[in-house]
Amino acid sequence: MTSAQKTRANRANARASTGPRTADGRNRSARNARRHGLSLPILADPVLSQDVAELTREIAGSNPGRELYELARRVAEAQIDLRRIRHARFDLLSSAVGDSDYESDKAPQLAAMDRYERRALSRRKLAMRAFDAARRQAMRGD
Repeated sequence: MTSAQKTRANRANARASTGPRTADGRNRSARNARRHGLSLPILADPVLSQDVAELTREIAGSNPGRELYELARRVAEAQIDLRRIRHARFDLLSSAVGDSDYESDKAPQLAAMDRYERRALSRRKLAMRAFDAARRQAMRGD
C-alpha cells in the first residue's frame, strides 16, 4: 500500500512532467523533433520504404507466414531507422569538424540523436525477440 505522502509526491511529479504547456513551447518541441527528420516514420520516405521491403524479405526468408513477415518488417523498420539515425549523426559531426566557429552548440543535437538511437535499438531488440520466438514456434509446428 502506498502512503498518502508518496501518492501526493507522485501526483506533484506527474503534474510537473507533462511536457511543454504553452503553444510556443509545443511548437519549439515539435521543431526540435523535425530538425533532422528523425521524427518522421520510416515508411513516409519512399526510398527508406523500399529499403525496409528489401530487408524484410531477407529477414523473413522464403515463404514466411503472415505473422513472421510482419515481425520481420518490424525488425527491418527498426534497423533502417537505426541506419538513418547514425547517418544523421555522421552528417552532424562532419559539419561540426568542418566548422571553424564550432563551439559546443552541437552537444544538445548529439544528445537528441543518442535518444533516437537508444529508442531504435530498443525497438529492434524487442522486434528481434518477437521474430525469433515466432520462428521457433513455427519450426516446432505449434
